[in-house]
Amino acid sequence: MKLGFLGLGIMGYPMARHLLEAGHDVALWSNTAAKAVALAEGRPGAKVCSTPAQVAASSEIVLLCVGDTAMSEQVTFGKDGLIEGLKAGAIVADCSTIAPSYARSAAARLKQKGVDFMDAPCTGSKAGAETGTLTFMSGADPEIYEKVKPCLEAMGKLLYYCGGIGMGLNAKLSQNLILCNLLQGFNEGMVLAAKAGVDASLMLDILNNSAAKSGLISVKGPNVLKRDFTTNFSVRWMHKDIGLMLDSATELGVPVPLTAVTRQMFQAAIAEGHADEDIISTIKVLERMVGVQVKTAE
Repeated sequence: MKLGFLGLGIMGYPMARHLLEAGHDVALWSNTAAKAVALAEGRPGAKVCSTPAQVAASSEIVLLCVGDTAMSEQVTFGKDGLIEGLKAGAIVADCSTIAPSYARSAAARLKQKGVDFMDAPCTGSKAGAETGTLTFMSGADPEIYEKVKPCLEAMGKLLYYCGGIGMGLNAKLSQNLILCNLLQGFNEGMVLAAKAGVDASLMLDILNNSAAKSGLISVKGPNVLKRDFTTNFSVRWMHKDIGLMLDSATELGVPVPLTAVTRQMFQAAIAEGHADEDIISTIKVLERMVGVQVKTAE
C-alpha cells in the first residue's frame, strides 16, 4: 500500500521501519527532518517529505505517532497539515495516545472531506516497537479497521478491535491507569522494604514469586536495582497520559482517587529533573524523601 508516517521518535522510527520492511511505500515526515532522511537511506520504498500535507498527498493511509493531543491536532489540521493534502477515501490512523474527545472531534472534521479516522494507540514501549511486537487497541468503523489492519500487523503482535471512534483510546488509558498505579505501589513497597533493611534483590524475588507478581515488576524491577533508568517510556509522557485518564474520568463521572495521587508523584519526579528518564525513575522521589536507594547490595 501507499502509506504515510508522521513522527519518528522512540516508537515511531522503528514502527515506520517495519512498514518499509513489509514492502509498503512509505512517505515519511518528522519534526526532526534528519530522522526521516536516515530512515529513508537505502530503502527504495521510502520518500522523505517536507510537510505533513506532502505526506498526505501521496498516501492512501496515513499513520502518526506523536507526543500528545496538541501535536496530533497540529500535524493533522494546522498549517501544512494533513488536511491540506488528504484525498477523499483516505484514512488517518492515529497511533498516538491522545484524548478520546479529540479523536471523536478529529473524525468528524475529517469526515467532512471524505476522509476516515481511526484511533489505534499502542503499548509495548521501545522494545515492542523495535521488535514489531506492539499491542494495538483500535477504535473505528469495522470496515476501516480491516483496511488498516495489515499495517498494524507489520508493527505489532496483538491487535484488539475495541469498537467505535475513541474506544481504542479508552482501552489504552485504562491499561495505562493500572500500569502507573502498579508502579507507584512497587515504588512505595520497595522503598519501605529498603528503609527497614530488607535486601532489595531478596524483596524483588519475593514479589516475583507471590500474588504481587506482575509483568511490570518482572521487567522493570531489575533495572531499578541496577540503577539503569534508560528511557523506554518516559516520565513526561506517562504524566501526560495520566492527565488524559483524569480528564476522561471527569467526563464519565468515574472517581479515580489513587490515580490522582500517582499523577502528583509523577509531577514531583518531573520537578526533580527526571522528566526524560524512564518511568521507573519515579522511585527516586521517595528514595530522596527517606534517604535510601533501592539497589543491588554491593
